[in-house]
Amino acid sequence: MRFKTVRLARQWPIVVSGATPVILATALALYRPTSLAGLERAAYDAVIRWAGTAAPSGQIVIVDIDERSLSRIGQWPWHRDVLGRLISRLREAGAATIALDMMFAEPDRYARPTDAGQQQDARSSTGTVHTIWPADATLADVLRDGRVLLGYALTFNATEASTAGCVLHPLAMTLTQPPDARPESPFFDASGVICSLPELARAAGTSGFLNAAPEADGVLRRVPLLLEFDGHIYPGLALAAVIAEAETHDIALRVANVNTTTLVLGRRSVPLDGRSNLLVRYRGKKGTFPYVSAADVLEGHLSGTPFKDKLVFVGATALGIREGVATPFDTLFPGVELQATVADNLLRQDFLQRPEHAPTLEALAALLLGLAAAFALGASGVAWASLWAVVCLLALWGGAVRMVSTSGWFLSPLFPTVSIGAALAAGTVAKYSRERLRADRAGYQKAVSQRLMIETLLSLFESRDPETGRHARRTQRYAQLLAQQLRHHPRFCDYLTPERIDLLARLAPLHDIGKVGVPEQVLNKPGALTGDELEEVRKHPTRGRDVILEAERRVGAGDDAILSMAKEIVYTHHERWDGTGYPQGLRGEQIPIPGRLVALVDVYDALVTNRVYRAAMPHEKAIGVILEGKEKHFDPAIVDAFLDVAPRLKS
Repeated sequence: MRFKTVRLARQWPIVVSGATPVILATALALYRPTSLAGLERAAYDAVIRWAGTAAPSGQIVIVDIDERSLSRIGQWPWHRDVLGRLISRLREAGAATIALDMMFAEPDRYARPTDAGQQQDARSSTGTVHTIWPADATLADVLRDGRVLLGYALTFNATEASTAGCVLHPLAMTLTQPPDARPESPFFDASGVICSLPELARAAGTSGFLNAAPEADGVLRRVPLLLEFDGHIYPGLALAAVIAEAETHDIALRVANVNTTTLVLGRRSVPLDGRSNLLVRYRGKKGTFPYVSAADVLEGHLSGTPFKDKLVFVGATALGIREGVATPFDTLFPGVELQATVADNLLRQDFLQRPEHAPTLEALAALLLGLAAAFALGASGVAWASLWAVVCLLALWGGAVRMVSTSGWFLSPLFPTVSIGAALAAGTVAKYSRERLRADRAGYQKAVSQRLMIETLLSLFESRDPETGRHARRTQRYAQLLAQQLRHHPRFCDYLTPERIDLLARLAPLHDIGKVGVPEQVLNKPGALTGDELEEVRKHPTRGRDVILEAERRVGAGDDAILSMAKEIVYTHHERWDGTGYPQGLRGEQIPIPGRLVALVDVYDALVTNRVYRAAMPHEKAIGVILEGKEKHFDPAIVDAFLDVAPRLKS
């Protein structure tokens, strides 16, 4: 337990880094910026589709003015006598309520000049006189028999339509609000109306608006059930139809807060948003409700009693006169089926709804789950935290889908998902940045240790033989210059990376480390060496390599790049290109590149510096000796590169 506590304490910066974006995600869940509206809509659609759909209630039938109806009855709009006959046939077939998803804003276009003596004048409640043609009067007579609703459209631009003479049917309802409620109205306020002929609207006795506007992405997810116009509240067509069928009189709207209202219809409670919109619970793609062709109704070609005690919506799906909307399930959903779907939601009461405090709950989930992800990352590492996040997200989205399918409640998993993902991303970046910093520090310390080791060995050389130490330091500079020149050569460019050049320059001074084992009288002998003495000197590459191997064995350092290059330099810097060198007699490309390179700078420095057994050779003469050794002692390409940097060596 103490170990875990100490570990978590060490990981605290990672936890804090992961928790920082969690606070931002929580704030986004509370304040809902419009820039994220697209993501919110996408999350809603995904959950709704995954939750599946329920079958219609069976209480609604759609009478469709389809292509077959137009081919049998004639082009649209039909004569008002035909529409009156259609309504009468539906009544005779037992329809409980008939809702017309259409308006009659103009007189019957089939009125003939010969009817001029038969028209009637009717005065509206505003004193305006309207002419009623016989066909319209016939339809009005049919409407007076009851159980029929007309549609109209409210407008929100005062210049769009005149409201003079319109007969509308406001809703008698009670509005209750909490004492501390904001003054904002729970309704959208219309500025005008496009309505049916006053005589027809008056004869029907009830009506409802047809308004339904999609969201910014063109998808219709919610529809207004109530709108305000000229100080009165009006119902949508589907709501008016359900009220008429159920003969509901006890109607009220209860405002909970700026985001939530509830419409009370007798014993029904309908959850709405803060502007009296209903989240539509679609039954699937178009065609989920029973459709009956209007031609079959008019011609009496009905099978059974499809309209008995049913709520019937009459609308058009024929090409050219239909109205369609996009839904989360369909790209072209008929307007009449939209009205049927809303009415079916009201009848079945299987509403989609947002909890009263949904934003607060989503923000709380984002905060808690995001912090949990940050702590999981700090305590368990990236792999386990990622696994936890996957499980958590599956549970989160699965729970949202389950909640919709069982109770109709929708809580968005979007912001908790953003919170978890942001916590893991930020925490992981912080973790790897911290590890990278730690690795950089370790690398720096390792480099310092290497330099310290090399300097210690060089100091050992200098304490025993100052000239050997100075020779080692000069070869360091020469090796670096030569390697930098060679890195542009095609044969060497892949091997001589900047990192290897730096390493080679740092290790070059160690090439004669094996001379520590050579007796001092032999090493500093002013004259020529005997055969035995020469053999003793030639053992120093092997002794140097063995020293490094023993060090590797003692510390367990296998496959170390630094020690590997050090062994190559120490063991092969006396090999010759023609194979006559020692200790192995390697030839050409068999000699490692570091050994070939150090071999040349070792010889050059030996030539141009004073030794106990001879005086220093001039720079130009030393170059001549190097040229003589081309393709014999030295790699030709390295000799060519040496000639390019030779002027800089002289300085």
